[in-house]
Amino acid sequence: MVSRMPESERDAEGFAQPKPVRMTRRRKAALKAIAVLPTLFTLGNLLCGFFAIFIASRDPLVPLPFGWSPLTFAAMAVFLGMVFDAIDGRIARLTNQTSELGEQLDSFADMVSFGVAPAFIGVMLIDLQVPFLESTVHDTLINRAVLMVGGLYVACAALRLARFNVEIKSPAVSDHTYFKGLPSPGAAGTVVSFVLLHEHFLAPLMREHRLVEKAAQTVVEPWPLWLSKIGMIAVMFLVALAMVSRLRYVHVMNKYFRGKANLNFIVLILISFMIFLIEPQVTIVTCLLLYGLSAPLAWTWYKTFGKKGQSLEMWVPDEDDEDEEEEPAAE
Repeated sequence: MVSRMPESERDAEGFAQPKPVRMTRRRKAALKAIAVLPTLFTLGNLLCGFFAIFIASRDPLVPLPFGWSPLTFAAMAVFLGMVFDAIDGRIARLTNQTSELGEQLDSFADMVSFGVAPAFIGVMLIDLQVPFLESTVHDTLINRAVLMVGGLYVACAALRLARFNVEIKSPAVSDHTYFKGLPSPGAAGTVVSFVLLHEHFLAPLMREHRLVEKAAQTVVEPWPLWLSKIGMIAVMFLVALAMVSRLRYVHVMNKYFRGKANLNFIVLILISFMIFLIEPQVTIVTCLLLYGLSAPLAWTWYKTFGKKGQSLEMWVPDEDDEDEEEEPAAE
């Protein structure tokens, strides 16, 4: 005798529907607790950006712990925000707790930590006062250029993050092994790494110059400080353009730190770490600068030699991007 199953427990084809698995209260509480972790790390990234802006606005002549200047602490806060930004996404994916709210919150945090904070730190490095509004010794051409480039960096960071949010939902982006344009954490790291290098080598000269400047309003600026200002303007300007470019940058974590690696790669990482322990400021600047130049140099190589090899296809921009954008939508 065959027992009949109620229609409410059968699907449209007559098969038995699987009974829903009831989760215990402890299981639900555990999932809710895990869902909080990505949000906490994202908010940690946001607070690092806020702390970087706050500490960078302090008096550079005030001594701080470890002998660090306020700009050094601000730069380290941005790097700590990069760590939080790398962790929150991985925790969300591992726990399957990704959401639209988390994506938007992550973009807002990145805008503060990797958009506003690096530009503000770069401006404070040059000791910018109030150009355009005061007729003093500070209203110079170089100070006006710094303010304009800082605003350009913030605007390009906002455009970069907005474009990433749109492109990440495209079905064409599947492997996530590259970024279109310099990612905002890499751009911020490049800017603040030069700030670290400046504070490591030129901080005593900067303090001496500002003490003399307070005593006498007209003072000739030492050439190393003037050159560092020009260098910071150039770095922020080029990094801003790289963020909104279509050059492809490798996703370092997804491409090189997933799966297995050969022994040579492990040895290279170990050597880089040992060099970092010897000269951390120089090592950070060198690594981030090479990453920032990697896509332009590969694109130049590709355009010069004209051979589209497999190793270069990932580095050069899509040739059909502009054609696809100019094609009118079908009515």
